[in-house]
Amino acid sequence: MTNLSPGSTSPTTGSFCGHCGSPQRKGTSDGGSPPPSDVLECGAHKEKADHQACAARLELEPPRYCTACGRRLKVQVSPHTWWASCSRHGSAC
Repeated sequence: MTNLSPGSTSPTTGSFCGHCGSPQRKGTSDGGSPPPSDVLECGAHKEKADHQACAARLELEPPRYCTACGRRLKVQVSPHTWWASCSRHGSAC
């Protein structure tokens, strides 16, 4: 199983945001409903919000959503490192 390492840039390069789970581009969908965390952020729904704040947060903490499918990741954090994996893809994308 391949896991993301701290400082990896891939959580922000997929179809979905690695921090909030909303689509990076309009029309991106895996056929499911939006994540349950689709709440207001900065006065707009997350799918309409700018993901620059999410990218800044991902520099300091692990991704919470798979960038390929938008599903919630299984994340384990230790004092020195972290790892994240997707239930569908086997590793964080």
